[in-house]
Amino acid sequence: MAFFKKRGFPKRQSPLKAKPLRNPGQSLDEELERLINDAAILWIAAIAISFVMVYQEWHKWYTQTPPNPRAALIVAIPVIGVSLIRLFFIVKRTRRLKMARDGEKAVGQYLSDLQAKGYRVFHDILGDGFNVDHIIISDRGIFTVETKTYSKPSKGHSEIQFDGETLLINGQSPYRDPVTQAKAQADWSRQVLQESTGKIFPVKAVIVFPGWYVQSTAKGKRSNLWVLNPKALPAFIEQEPARLQQEDVQLAAYHLSRYIRTK
Repeated sequence: MAFFKKRGFPKRQSPLKAKPLRNPGQSLDEELERLINDAAILWIAAIAISFVMVYQEWHKWYTQTPPNPRAALIVAIPVIGVSLIRLFFIVKRTRRLKMARDGEKAVGQYLSDLQAKGYRVFHDILGDGFNVDHIIISDRGIFTVETKTYSKPSKGHSEIQFDGETLLINGQSPYRDPVTQAKAQADWSRQVLQESTGKIFPVKAVIVFPGWYVQSTAKGKRSNLWVLNPKALPAFIEQEPARLQQEDVQLAAYHLSRYIRTK
């Protein structure tokens, strides 16, 4: 640093005054990058080193240099076996993450149509150990959107059923309860805005399932939680009555934007 000061180099800084807002699926992109760059490369390197060890020993045997291939095999076989198992699970998780990321990006594209109508749309809002996929702020209220991208059977009927309390995927309960998760995200978003603005905003939880047919009972349709195909979400919001004044929309959007940039 003293070297640069002596030669009159001016101090440089970024022209950006704040962090950019986050993109749809950014948390999943970051997790995918970590899996590939950290976890997968480690086990690939272990396999490669093991193969090199074995090759060297068998090459010695072939060239009649005193070899010890059995010792190399004893080391290499368990290393390769463990590495292949770990890579198998990494590949499975990578596929799931890619599908989830693509689902969030697809939903983000549906929501971009709302921005043309003056709605504010935020993506990948980070909490403590979790994230909210999307938050929509409009005069119709505030909506937290949780995207669930599940694979479907290649044949047969695929349906999400919601009765207002429980959710079934082709008649089966999901491994993790998205209803509880979505409601918790709405409560957290309401609390964040209340602490920042001093106002209590109406926040509605939404779960969307890209590519699935969603069937809600009459009780489900009256629930304070929406379960939808993302294509239907803009129309559902448009049908809601106006609940916020424009100044409140701007206030909530400003404080949420500031939270995201400083998180």
